[in-house]
Amino acid sequence: MIINREELEREPVRIADGIYWVGYADENRGLHCNPYLMIEGDEAVLIDAGNRDDFSTVMLKILRTGLKPAQISRLIYQHYDPDLCGSLPQFESIIDNKELRIISHAENNVFIHYYSPKTEKLCFKDLGGHFEFATGRRLEFYAIPYCHQPGSFVTYDTKTKTLFSSDLFGSFDTKWTLLLELDQACQGCQDLNMCHSHLDRCPIRGMVQFHQRIMPSDRALKNALKVLEGLDIERVAPQHGCVIVNKEDIKTIIRNLHSLEHVGIDYVLAGESE
Repeated sequence: MIINREELEREPVRIADGIYWVGYADENRGLHCNPYLMIEGDEAVLIDAGNRDDFSTVMLKILRTGLKPAQISRLIYQHYDPDLCGSLPQFESIIDNKELRIISHAENNVFIHYYSPKTEKLCFKDLGGHFEFATGRRLEFYAIPYCHQPGSFVTYDTKTKTLFSSDLFGSFDTKWTLLLELDQACQGCQDLNMCHSHLDRCPIRGMVQFHQRIMPSDRALKNALKVLEGLDIERVAPQHGCVIVNKEDIKTIIRNLHSLEHVGIDYVLAGESE
């Protein structure tokens, strides 16, 4: 699928059945944030809704799907940074639904409360680790503690096998595209500093740099990757970076992240010793 820049700025993009990217594209940002909307029947869920300044862009794209704001019954926040939660008061106001609930982790809800105390906040563990739409479509939640916060988790749509991966699979990337498909040569690449396909950028290197800086430790990252190994994932929709749409590419990236050394504090200490 080829999507031009004007479409990204103006329109929601359907990435799977009932799942839309409703984010914002800015060439001047080296870090892209991706809110996602799920529509199932008469219900909708908004995942990692975004920051305050970009609320109008996200909301306009939601409306262009044909959805009425009051149909949004759940806001899912996979951690509590302002790039996810900053627009919470605006969404509460425009959704204006007494049945609206926030789903996160108890560790996160302590801090999300400071964005707005208005909406009831639920811990996914108290929900049995899942949420079901009225149709039976199921979202499952899996804890990935300290990636990058104590209450971090991922969300898995069992229908489309889409993983909303929070900070996992995130990337620092000044040449951002919404959808990522690796060159075939990338799948066997052993040297991220030398591209034998002569590409103008290495997409995996941006992910590696992101995880080394954002994840607090190698142990936390490897624990999270172990969680993912138990899931049948068709596509990855991260909070930062690009949507990964090829199953083999997902395996390639996981393999590269597994081999990472010097993550988090070890990355800092290794740099100080050089």
